[in-house]
Amino acid sequence: MNLQRPNGTDVTRTFNRSKDIVPSSGLCSRCIDGCKGNCEVFKATFRGRELIYPGPFGDITAGGDKDYPVDYSHLNIQGYAMGANGLPEGVEGNPDTARFPNVNTETAYGWDKKVKMAVPVFTGALGSTEIARKNWEHFAIGAAISGVTIVCGENVCGIDPQLELNKDNMVIKAPDMDRRIEAYKRYHNDMGEMLIQMNVEDTRLGVAEYIIDKHKIDTIELKWGQGAKCIGGEIKINSLERALELQRRGYIVTPDPSDPVNQLAFEHGSIKEFERHSRLGFVDEESFMNEVERLRALGYKRITLKTGAYGLRELAMAIKWSSKAKIDLLTIDGAPGGTGMSPWRMMEEWGMPSLYLHSAAYEFAKILDEKGERVPDMAFAGGFSSEDGLFKAIALGAPYVKAVCMGRALMIPGMVGKNMEQWIKDGDLPKTISSFGSTPEEIFVNYERVKSMVGSKEINNIPLGAIGIFSYADKLKVGLQQLMAGARCFNLDSITRRELMSLTEECANVTKIPYLMDCYRQEAMDILNS
Repeated sequence: MNLQRPNGTDVTRTFNRSKDIVPSSGLCSRCIDGCKGNCEVFKATFRGRELIYPGPFGDITAGGDKDYPVDYSHLNIQGYAMGANGLPEGVEGNPDTARFPNVNTETAYGWDKKVKMAVPVFTGALGSTEIARKNWEHFAIGAAISGVTIVCGENVCGIDPQLELNKDNMVIKAPDMDRRIEAYKRYHNDMGEMLIQMNVEDTRLGVAEYIIDKHKIDTIELKWGQGAKCIGGEIKINSLERALELQRRGYIVTPDPSDPVNQLAFEHGSIKEFERHSRLGFVDEESFMNEVERLRALGYKRITLKTGAYGLRELAMAIKWSSKAKIDLLTIDGAPGGTGMSPWRMMEEWGMPSLYLHSAAYEFAKILDEKGERVPDMAFAGGFSSEDGLFKAIALGAPYVKAVCMGRALMIPGMVGKNMEQWIKDGDLPKTISSFGSTPEEIFVNYERVKSMVGSKEINNIPLGAIGIFSYADKLKVGLQQLMAGARCFNLDSITRRELMSLTEECANVTKIPYLMDCYRQEAMDILNS
């Protein structure tokens, strides 16, 4: 089993010369004096710390590719030849009513004040990375017209070149945040919402106060971490002046842009970029509860929490404290995660992989439930991209999991649609697209549907990336309807853990989902012995 590929990967734009690689180190079996490259060690010889990160920054998203011993592919979905659960009250299941288009994929989350979504999926945190900033309208409008939640990630205010602060270093003007909120709100259709994350820097800058005072945002998200990394968020900066500005705002910027040596290296061109990092958060129960109460006092109707691929102690803290604090949604993100900017080896080698973490989350939630303590609504994240993943995650965490957070998968349609606009304008559509036509009306299967939703005039203001996300969400919905119908589950609440089977004994041990040769065995024996 290939568990890791150190020293040469497309993500760091490196490769091994030799076809024979030492498994433990990733080095070529023969390292030749005089080799012209380009493994990671070779390139790090002259570019150093740049080799820590995927690249090029601002143009890519990266996903960890470590092959874990057990993952979601080790689960299969049950199908049945009888029954129909979850049909509307009073509707009897029969071949005329139990049709897959009748499956209801709507979900809702929240402690008291629920948020409905048309499909049980929402975006990962789209924060201060360049890939999120320049594609925001496509992402936000796409989520809005699809009826799902979008998460605006950390540090958006803090890195805004036009940010204005008062004498107390608190936000009084943040045009990029304003732009992001207004883009989503313009097309919001009462399904889904916009979550805005806060980290240490956001809290110090008064982001929570700004967005509720100016925009009347209902929900804010506290962040403990993510599956991609176990340190704070980071971006790259290719301007010395910008690096110094962010350093003055209180961010960690490396190499130190105020150091004359680094300034000279930047002037000479050897240092081409600086890195902006966020501080590590420190959590304890008292401060967590106090922060939740502070945010509620500001007027927030819902408070959510995003946590990462930490071990069992932090997972238990997240679930227990979220229960006590009446958190509206707890998103649990497993390794290896995806990123617009995270240390690559950290993505590959840190944290609990998704299936292990999510299995433990169900176990811990059930313990609280059996003690009579209410479990907060949960969402699973960490490497999902298709409707089978949605089904498996919801079933594995049933009845506590209400949705799946998708990071890179929901970004791709936005980026493809954005690029398509330019290709159409330039008359340079690739054959992968031109075979379907040359205009948006011909190419997008859902173009007329979106047009009917927004109107014949407004459709001209809808970016093609948004229509791309709508089309992708529609694919997820229809695919999920088919899987749910096959499992005879006609709404999400009717999905249980019994709809899954483990393909290996090891998967059964991790998930406590029975091995497939044990599933429904007693029912089978009862039939045979009747």
